[in-house]
Amino acid sequence: MKIVVIQGPNLNMLGHRDPRIYGNMKLEQIHKNLETLAKQNNFEIEFFQSNFEGEIVDRIQECVGTADGILINPAAYSHTSIAIADAISLVGIPVVEVHLSNIFARDDFRKKSITGALCAGVIAGFGPFGYHIGLLSIMQIITEINLAKKNEQK
Repeated sequence: MKIVVIQGPNLNMLGHRDPRIYGNMKLEQIHKNLETLAKQNNFEIEFFQSNFEGEIVDRIQECVGTADGILINPAAYSHTSIAIADAISLVGIPVVEVHLSNIFARDDFRKKSITGALCAGVIAGFGPFGYHIGLLSIMQIITEINLAKKNEQK
């Protein structure tokens, strides 16, 4: 079973951005921690980061038929991107959205997630640990879907 982790704009700068909001952990360390957790649970995991909206849309679409779920942090695009939201809605696999900061406690424009409204769930405000929670969530969703499919075949 395969999960694709998609990271949006400026997340490549973690460790350099405002540590009060985003923490000190770099994206590479977050990915290393996720890889360890995925392997412990017999999941394959792949990582992708882009600062470009169209590249994120392309990567979501590439998951059709090749991945079982997506863990995504669309970052600022969460609040603005109809294109990413449309891609999430058409991919046909579960998607969980993650945010390092509590988007509901920040600027008014950050309190609405266009993309999150189309996801199975949104994890926000737990810093890097939110990715851990998100990965556990998407693995559980995929496991439940697969069990349901097996039960239907009986």
